[in-house]
Amino acid sequence: MAQRTTADETLPREELAAYFQDLAAEFERGDEDVSIRVGNKNVSLNPPQNIDVSVEVVERSSMLRGNRETIEIELSWKP
Repeated sequence: MAQRTTADETLPREELAAYFQDLAAEFERGDEDVSIRVGNKNVSLNPPQNIDVSVEVVERSSMLRGNRETIEIELSWKP
């Protein structure tokens, strides 16, 4: 059974940077558990020493909708 916790937010650049800094600090601590804020909830995960990372960047140009850019960062592992 999979348990999914999701949150969609719009953040100013400074708050987004702070979120990533907090996330990085959790991984840098070296503790067994990593606490990740998802919306108004904290999720505790147990990543191993090595983590699979996938980064995808999409740049779209549309006459009707205008330009759109997305970055998707995925971290995955088997605890």
